[in-house]
Amino acid sequence: MAARPVRTERYGQLEGQEGDLYLPALSRPPVVCVLHGGFWRLPFGRDQLHAVALDLARRGFAVWNLEYRRLGTPTAGWPGTFDDVTAGIEHLARLAADGIELDLDRVAVVGHSAGGHLALWSAACQRADRKNGVARRVRIGAVVGQAPVADLVQAHALALGDGAVAELLGGTPAERPAQYQAASPHLMLPFDVPQLVIHGGNDDAVPLEIPRSYTRAARAAGDQIELLELPDAGHMDFLDPMSDAHAALCHWLARSL
Repeated sequence: MAARPVRTERYGQLEGQEGDLYLPALSRPPVVCVLHGGFWRLPFGRDQLHAVALDLARRGFAVWNLEYRRLGTPTAGWPGTFDDVTAGIEHLARLAADGIELDLDRVAVVGHSAGGHLALWSAACQRADRKNGVARRVRIGAVVGQAPVADLVQAHALALGDGAVAELLGGTPAERPAQYQAASPHLMLPFDVPQLVIHGGNDDAVPLEIPRSYTRAARAAGDQIELLELPDAGHMDFLDPMSDAHAALCHWLARSL
């Protein structure tokens, strides 16, 4: 299936508040919002996911490759980066209202590494908003974490990304307990949204124990979650549309959406 030209859309006026929309040659396609990794820091950006987004569009998905404020940018971190993810996903409703044919009844959020953390967090935040009576225009129906930093407390203890978690949240778990409670998917379970976590056995950036312990906690909380371990995959395999990691993602999305 052919994909239409990519269009860049802004969802805010600040640096980084934009995304690239990839549309298939298909009426009212399901939507996949993708979030890149890089430990929430510059210079890593959504260009990492261009090839993956293009492949998903060719498979019949509308893809919203979302950028967000990254560490190194003014006002990034807590809560700015998180606000961007919420606003960016909600912007899909504005695009649909403007006449872009999107099936907002079939929306998944997929993230890699730090983007995997943000993807899982977005689903957790949706449930919290619903409990607090906050209306959302876009409902996340499924979420995928690819090598996700799913537990920020554990990630901080392991000094992942050379202190990236403390930089993101403005301090350690002891110094900023409220931020960790509100930002770490592991502490926000359950989500009440189907989840897939994919992790490579050769991942040298995020230890396999993080998704394993997170999956155990999600199941104990009553969530529907699948953990797929790929023994030969590394941390960056998810960026290659020819990889087994990407094939596993596509299979799950086709089944879920």
